[in-house]
Amino acid sequence: MNGFPAFLRLAGQPVLVVGGGEAAVAKTRLLLAAGADVTVAAGAPARELLEWARDGRVTIDRRRPTADAVAGRAVVIVAEPDADGVAVSAAARAARVPVNVVDRPALSTFIMPAIIDRDPVLIAVSTGGSSPALARRVRAWIEALLPARLGALARALDDARQAVNETLESAPVRRRFWDSVLDGPIATRILRGDEAGCSQVLGQLAAQDRGQPAGVVHIVGAGPGDPDLLTLKALRLLQQADVVIHDREIDGEVLAYARRDATRIAVGKARGAQSWSQAEIDALLVHRAREGQRVVRLKSGPATAGHEAAHLRVHGIEVEVVPGVAASGAAPAASAPRTLSVAS
Repeated sequence: MNGFPAFLRLAGQPVLVVGGGEAAVAKTRLLLAAGADVTVAAGAPARELLEWARDGRVTIDRRRPTADAVAGRAVVIVAEPDADGVAVSAAARAARVPVNVVDRPALSTFIMPAIIDRDPVLIAVSTGGSSPALARRVRAWIEALLPARLGALARALDDARQAVNETLESAPVRRRFWDSVLDGPIATRILRGDEAGCSQVLGQLAAQDRGQPAGVVHIVGAGPGDPDLLTLKALRLLQQADVVIHDREIDGEVLAYARRDATRIAVGKARGAQSWSQAEIDALLVHRAREGQRVVRLKSGPATAGHEAAHLRVHGIEVEVVPGVAASGAAPAASAPRTLSVAS
């Protein structure tokens, strides 16, 4: 990861945009949408900037920016790097103010991502400054997949959140409840534009869903180890898992698809590390499931895990086997042209 992703709360905060052209207009528009108090330093501001100034939305400063103009700002964006980028970047760094110089990542302490706005859902895509064109293309791909009313869904869930949290005190129970909501008919209703009464319905459903959830184990095949060959179902289960119990040889790129806060436990035999017997693995799976956790047992290869599945069923644990792509079928898939068809 070549940068730390974060979202800044800029409402009411003083920011400085250097430049008066099209790039300055675009950056100022984004900052205004975030509620920032924007000053634009430009000798010849574009017409749109002047109109915003007349409406009292921005302040125009026609002087060349100095270190004093940078001090105290929450953010500085230089939209004309050829004119003042080096000097302003140096002044901002000296004042410990985050600075972005358009098209000059070496002078920037943060990168402006490509943005997908479904307020309050905000998605940012960055290539670390290496290819803004690629970031825009990725944004377009994601835009095509997202429902237009995603923001309405987020607001409806937020309206019900306090009631649900008061009813379901356990974090694993709440997480599973919200997953079931997002996979169910209520989310579909809201995305279609019918959200009347949904927050009350969610509160009622939470009241019916009290208690410790039943644990479940998904035995998932990682296939030949290429993360691009994971099935869609394997990806979804990894992103929902509370704990991932994986063979040691599983590639880190595959494990990166698991939920960020999921517990990861490497099991099996390995040189220079603790070895796990099959009996210990079996006991761990039963223990985690009985704690009400969603467990992914991630195995190298196609995962025809007959013994572990049988052991779990004997102990009354719900279990599902999700085969991976077999190595014999992976080579033709890897050499064939890429398509959007993925095994599920």
